[in-house]
Amino acid sequence: MSRSVIPTEAVGADSLRRQLAQNLASHTRDVVADHALKPAAVAVALVTDDAGNDCFVLIRRARKLRAHSGQWALPGGRVDAGETAVEAALRELEEEVGLRPRADNVLGLLDDYPTRSGFVITPIVVWCGEGEGLVANPAEVAEVHRVPLGELTKPGVPRLRKIPQSDRPVLSIALVGTHVHAPTAAVLFQFREVAMLARATRVAHYEQPVFAWK
Repeated sequence: MSRSVIPTEAVGADSLRRQLAQNLASHTRDVVADHALKPAAVAVALVTDDAGNDCFVLIRRARKLRAHSGQWALPGGRVDAGETAVEAALRELEEEVGLRPRADNVLGLLDDYPTRSGFVITPIVVWCGEGEGLVANPAEVAEVHRVPLGELTKPGVPRLRKIPQSDRPVLSIALVGTHVHAPTAAVLFQFREVAMLARATRVAHYEQPVFAWK
């Protein structure tokens, strides 16, 4: 039976890993089959920090990139021809932030999320332990952060707001001194709901800010 798990140092890494995997396995994933959308994958990469907190990896994209420059994101990118979403997420983890987890460290997948910019993102949850080798590739990543999972369960998560351009609410989460928006925030919110709290929560209906539409 799936159960809620709020990570703390007392939980233990092995117990946390098992429970997250169990909760993800119990989730019936939504798959978006739209050939007009380009496939992409992102990694919810789980690591510990120097204080022993369980964290996820959050990056800020380099400003010189052609698409979505300067935006907060999870490591990831397009799925190349012949790749699976898992293979693409693991490849991007290594290329962008130097992490090299094995495929058997993948704990599960979250729902596909179609974006305004023409992609369908498949989120891959992967256990990366102490995060050895974690470093930003300056060609693609301006900043890399280990964000404690507890940030996702704080009061006020998520924030929803209306915009005149859409009848759907824009979702964001306060992280690293700013507001991180959907699609990244939507993926993290579903990770909280499904993997951490064992709730069957969907997020594809949440809107992205207009600056992310291109």
